[in-house]
Amino acid sequence: MLETIIPEKAKLLCKLRNGGFMVPDFIYVPASDFKQEKFDVLHNFLNRHRESFKVIVRSAHPMEAFYKGGTFDSLETYADLGGIKFARNRIIKYAQTTKRLTILRQQAFEGAPAVDYEKMGVIVMPFVNGSSVMAKKLWNHWEFGYCRDRIHKVQSEPYITQTPHDRKLLEISQSIQDCLGFPCEIEYIIGEDNQIFVVQAKNISQIEILEQQEEKRSIKLDGVRRIRKRRNYRERPVYVMSSQAFYLKVISRCEDLVLGGKAPPIEIDAILTEIHHHEQEMEKFAIANRRFAILGLSIQPPEELYQIANHYLDDTPELQQQLSKALYNNHYVADAFLSEADTLIAKDKFRLALCGHDAYGIDTVRNPIWTVFWRVENHAKVLRKLRSIGFKTGDSVGIDIDTEGTPTLYRL
Repeated sequence: MLETIIPEKAKLLCKLRNGGFMVPDFIYVPASDFKQEKFDVLHNFLNRHRESFKVIVRSAHPMEAFYKGGTFDSLETYADLGGIKFARNRIIKYAQTTKRLTILRQQAFEGAPAVDYEKMGVIVMPFVNGSSVMAKKLWNHWEFGYCRDRIHKVQSEPYITQTPHDRKLLEISQSIQDCLGFPCEIEYIIGEDNQIFVVQAKNISQIEILEQQEEKRSIKLDGVRRIRKRRNYRERPVYVMSSQAFYLKVISRCEDLVLGGKAPPIEIDAILTEIHHHEQEMEKFAIANRRFAILGLSIQPPEELYQIANHYLDDTPELQQQLSKALYNNHYVADAFLSEADTLIAKDKFRLALCGHDAYGIDTVRNPIWTVFWRVENHAKVLRKLRSIGFKTGDSVGIDIDTEGTPTLYRL
């Protein structure tokens, strides 16, 4: 029988609701209810919200408080039992696939405990259409991060401000922190009628906020995208990503298979091993380095190489199917690896997509996400300079941003 431990997320919501704050109606459904098919209370909750048609299902694992915000997912789904089960299964699946690397890294670097996904409970809330705002107090001031506006068709980039759109947000945030008795990160949904709903609070009292030093320069690039602008210098171990070089290796293996006269069933294994080795290399680097940068010489393979690799073995369809599937999966492995970097250095075509936690969560106070770029028209010139300097995977790099916002990258 599964032991029911109420997660911090559910406990704090209950405390805030009892404290008179505007928390949407919600229910915590423990993992034991899913295992034992005990859904009477859930059915009653859903019957009260049939008019909503859909709900938000938020992860609520007993160990979730030990992980950074956004590690486990929240999903919109239909307001029925089938929708709730589907959402929980997807949350578990994402944790085991898309979020697997970030979970492993937090276990390696943050001392986060192991996760038994059979104990995954959920919090169910009616869907509230609106925009997401995250608040936290840093030093002697509050800051508010705005993101994911579901109301307006034209979307804006995430941004941080010390002046919220409604002064009530500042007053509510201070009252919530006073009520809970510790520094906290608070997530709100601002409804279409400007009602302020509290949907999550997280204890951040144990997270350090430190300054970082500055060093000298090497190669000047064209710009940087970042939400926080206090710090103008950082150092990172770097992974040099070249999808072009990777695809050339795969194509070379294909040539050996087609032109070498060797038994195809044996040689396809060599190609798949090459792809698997590439994936292992990325995962090992991410596990070995708590914070790291990716220098993207080529993040996406050139179109012609992509087409060649995906059609080289067309004369042997079964082998080509295996190769195409492996390359398709490799794309998602590389994407998960990219999402773990807090610094992307690449041409001005790529940027790290920012959700609310990535843009302005408490973990970004010390290590905000940076996208450092050079303009597309300068690509060939910058690549020549980078190669002449000799950047390679495992090097440490420094990034210095001057008063004009121009970044300089150098190899330490």
